[in-house]
Amino acid sequence: MHRRNLLRSGVVATAGLGLGAVTTAPASPAEPRRGPLRVHTVLYDGVEEQDFAGPVEVFGIIEPSRLKQTFVTAGGPGTVTTSSGMEIVIRAPWSPRSADVIIVPGGGYGKGSGVSEQIRLGTLPKALAAARRTGLTLAGVCTGTMLLSAAGLTRGRPCTTHHIAKKELAEAGGKVVAGRVVDDGDLVTCGGVTSGIDLALWLVERHYGPHSALVAEEVLEYERRGTVWRAG
Repeated sequence: MHRRNLLRSGVVATAGLGLGAVTTAPASPAEPRRGPLRVHTVLYDGVEEQDFAGPVEVFGIIEPSRLKQTFVTAGGPGTVTTSSGMEIVIRAPWSPRSADVIIVPGGGYGKGSGVSEQIRLGTLPKALAAARRTGLTLAGVCTGTMLLSAAGLTRGRPCTTHHIAKKELAEAGGKVVAGRVVDDGDLVTCGGVTSGIDLALWLVERHYGPHSALVAEEVLEYERRGTVWRAG
């Protein structure tokens, strides 16, 4: 049995023992779905591992029949090298119209970083700008928000990023908010590195209800931090 499935089963089983665990059944999900939530995580050379690994772990706790994850790159199938030198093979094509959520992880910031190089090249920001449509949520983790900013997607909108890049985000027109996760509907962003876990937990709650989010917390032995700022 898959490790997460085993842990999930154990969490649900404890509910019958009065140990305070929760079931996986969602309670009044805000956005009921007819099919699985399709989550595409964008990778690129120099991407920070924790920025995408945190959300991938959270989403992986949801049953595959309810959520499907895919790694993509703006350039299509190929191999990317992460910030620590790990090579990841991407097999899926760039297909934002087949996604419900696109996760954009960070990759450092400043000269020589993965994010700055992607901004210089321009391919990924252009692809993100072209991807925007009704029904698609774009989510920036850490300095991944700066890639959304380079695409013109944060201008005039509440958002956040790692503290080292907040000044530049504001200068580019973003309305920087102090929340750990900032939800402005089809644009969801979060602060630095580990806050990607909180962003993913919030998206699980938004789509599947608080019970599913609590199960994910139980499985990961993680307690959510900070404030989720949500547009009224």
